[in-house]
Order: sequence, then structure tokens, then C-alpha cells
Amino acid sequence: MTQQAHEAPEARHQERGATRRTAVSGGRDVFIVSNSVDETGGVTTWTHQMARQFAGRGHRVHVVGITPAPAGRRHHFPGPLPYATTTLYDEHPPQVRPLRGVRGRLNAVERRRHAVRAAGMRERADRMTALFAAARPGAVVIVTQVWAMEWVTLADTGRLIVIGMGHESYAASAATSRLSRMKRHYRDVDRLLLLTPGDADRWIRAGMDNVGHMPNALPFVPPAPVPRTGKVVVSVGRLSHEKGMDMLLDSWAEVAPRRPDWKLRIYGTGDEELRLLRRTADLGLDGSVEWRGRTDDVLGALSEASVFAQASRAEGFPITLLEAMAAGVPCAAFDCAPGVREIVRDGEDGLLARLGNTVELGGHIDALIADEELRNRMGDAAFANVRRYAPDRITDRWEELFAFLER
Repeated sequence: MTQQAHEAPEARHQERGATRRTAVSGGRDVFIVSNSVDETGGVTTWTHQMARQFAGRGHRVHVVGITPAPAGRRHHFPGPLPYATTTLYDEHPPQVRPLRGVRGRLNAVERRRHAVRAAGMRERADRMTALFAAARPGAVVIVTQVWAMEWVTLADTGRLIVIGMGHESYAASAATSRLSRMKRHYRDVDRLLLLTPGDADRWIRAGMDNVGHMPNALPFVPPAPVPRTGKVVVSVGRLSHEKGMDMLLDSWAEVAPRRPDWKLRIYGTGDEELRLLRRTADLGLDGSVEWRGRTDDVLGALSEASVFAQASRAEGFPITLLEAMAAGVPCAAFDCAPGVREIVRDGEDGLLARLGNTVELGGHIDALIADEELRNRMGDAAFANVRRYAPDRITDRWEELFAFLER
């Protein structure tokens, strides 16, 4: 960022205010900057959903990714995108280790890697600066992940509103280096948006004074709930440690002997696939667990479900729960983050279990299987309650925030 971007937020607002107030009536330029334009995952889903929403409101949208998606992790789009996309690198930038102590500073090979990486970052930041410079007054940059923010920080954003985001809970950030990096790279943005009021409060207590919150929007809004007649429990997510499919299998092992005519159907791919297949066999669940791979049609996958299960160890504001509830499928999930508690009203439109208590989660799944009246009542409540996250409502909130920050 330019020097004025490191001044106090009040000073930046005063200096940029006159320019911002001249935002064109035909819509804004909105840049969404992410680690990748097309990597499979919740952030990519969110990015392109909101890009379509903003474009539909008449804004000129440009999605910028730092690197291409890793092999086997590329998101497949159903058709041409109605907005521009740019990926800054042709391949992932070189990995570097911290240069700690005298030995680190004397490591000539590692120092060269650092120099090459730094030069590449400056070059890509200059490309972003050129994109930003062509923007009309009132333009906004939304940075979805702190790693991408490292490049935005090097670019000239002096004329633009800059909004940083955290797509995970405070606890998940605090368990990694992202906590310190977010404090460092997001301290001077116009607004740091978290997904829930609870997470926003944690960041305020951690010393950030530019914090707000914004929930994810529903990816789709079906006109009616799905039938809930199939004897199928569905789960959707990456096959990774974070998503807890191993714990879901343990929970299903509590249910399957009592419900031999029901199936657990899992959609997703990931690094843990082989280990999970072995665990399925070890638990004797081969006949009751169906592995369906990744899907681009989540609503279609939910159409045969009567129950949705999620066993994540960590989440932000899980889109998969939003999708299931939007389809009217009652959810049983681990209470792993404020975003889960924000979405699911425990006992009203879903059932929450203590994180890691696979017996309790299995009991909740079994309760929804056993009691059709409970299942339908909670599914209908989920279908109605989750409309508070309808895309138009959330987009209205974004546009109100843009106007507020422009003043």
C-alpha cells in the first residue's frame, strides 16, 4: 500500500473522502482478491456467488487470484463467468523458510529464494496496482484471505476502499500463524469483516479497532423443501482433517447397526480419501457408506436426503450448512464455531453436539432418522429460518457498507 494507507483510518477517510463521494451512479468497480480464482472450497464458492450478486446489481466486478488452483483441486464452473478474472502467477510462488538467527542469515540458498519471491511479489503487486488505477471513483477491494492480502498490501490502494475478511472462526485463526498475520496485514484496512458478531468481538478484544461482521449468503434459494423421503444421510465437504469425516464415520458406526436400511452418502474429495476408505472398512461400514466424490450440484445431492450431517473440527460460517437448511434438510452437526451456532438454532431447526463427542452426534443423527415428525418439523423450520441469509438481503448489507465507508 502507499504511505497514506498506513496512516490512521480517520486520516485515510479524510484524504480519500472527496474522491470516494464521486462514485459513479452506474455502479462501482468491485475487486475480489483471493488466494485462487478457482480452487475448490468454501471461499471460492463465496467469491463467485458474491461476484455474480454484485454484477447483477450493475457493479463492474473483477476477481483476482494470486495463484492457480493446485492439481486436482480446481473448481469447475458451469459456464462463462459474467465478470473478469485474473490470476497473477502461472504457478505457485517459491516456498521460503524464515531466516532465523545467524545461520539463517548466512544461508545463501535460502536468501536467494527470499529475494526471488520478494521480486515476484513486487511484480505481481504492480500488476494489481495497474488494475486498481483503471478503476472508477468509489471502487472497492475485498480481500477474502490474509495470504492474498500480502500482495494487496504491496499494491497502491490509496484511492480505494479496502475490506479484509476472515472466513474462519477466531479460535481457528488463533491456532495458526494467521492470527498474527491478520493483525499485521489487516490493521490498516477500512474494515475487517468476520462472519459472526461473536468472532468480531474476539478480534476487538484482541486489539483491532476496524472490525465488523458479515455472514455468508445462501448459495441458492429453492422454492420448496426437498421431499425428505429417502433413507439417506448426506454430508458434503473436503476429505481433510479439518472437515472431520473420520469422526463422522465413528458417529455413523453408532447409528448403522440400528438403521440397516439407511445410507450415509458422502460427497467430496481430498487428501484423506484413502485413509477414510480404510477406516470405513475397519468399522465394518462398507455396506452403509457411499462415497460419491465431488459434486457441482449440491442441491441435487440434497434432493434425496432426509438428514444432513457435519462433523467438522473447525469452521467459519459453513456454506454446506446453509445449503442443507435452504433445501429444508435438518442438520446434525458439531458445535465447532460461532458460525455454526449462528446458523443452526439448536433444538429448533437442527441438533448440535459437543465438538468431538461422536456418540452424541450419532445420537442426534439417529434421533432425526427415528422420528419422522421431528425430522419434518426441524426441516421446515430450517427452510424458513435460513432465509435471513437470502442473497439479496446480504448484498443489500454489502452495498450499505460500501456507502458508509465511502463517506
